[in-house]
Amino acid sequence: MEKLLNKDLQKQVTELLQPMKDKITIVLFTKAIDCESCEPTLQIINEVASLNEKINVSVFDLDKDVEEAKKYNIEMAPSFIILDKDNQYKGVKFNGIPAGHEFNSFLSALVEMSSEISDVPAELAARIAKIDKPVNIKVFVTMSCPHCPGAVQKAHLLAMLNKNVEGEMIEAQTFQELSEKYNVSGVPKIVINDTIELVGNQPIETFLSSIESL
Repeated sequence: MEKLLNKDLQKQVTELLQPMKDKITIVLFTKAIDCESCEPTLQIINEVASLNEKINVSVFDLDKDVEEAKKYNIEMAPSFIILDKDNQYKGVKFNGIPAGHEFNSFLSALVEMSSEISDVPAELAARIAKIDKPVNIKVFVTMSCPHCPGAVQKAHLLAMLNKNVEGEMIEAQTFQELSEKYNVSGVPKIVINDTIELVGNQPIETFLSSIESL
């Protein structure tokens, strides 16, 4: 099978993953029927994992491994989560292939899950720590959208810093029914707890203000 990452890209990815400290695990859910992007998603994850020994990969079938999917609230395929060094789910989820511009948010999530996040200003960190109710942040994206990875990375950062938050990327074209349900006409579209809707790569303060208003 032809590789998705050419030699130049492999070299760049290897360098970008260099700061990784702890072992992490990507848990991917695929299915055999009606999932065009399942195979390329598995391929891209395996190719990236082969470039750094700190990345483990586990693969499950959404239709067969029902209990495992339920554990992480996985309802679509392809979907994957990233577990920390203790195999704990920190709310970082991707629904759809992490290709195009979203390849950036994928690599960013791997590095941040494996390292200590230290560059968050104290005032923001305090506000994030105060989130005391379940918060789900959906970020609808397309692979051609240059502004989408920024929104995805902020949702994932909030999830990594507070156990009550789940941040998920949703590839709008792969999951069209969901996009229609949430009236996605422009991306990135951010939906918080199915009630608050934002459009565009909003600053993290806007995410927090929205969460605080719930």
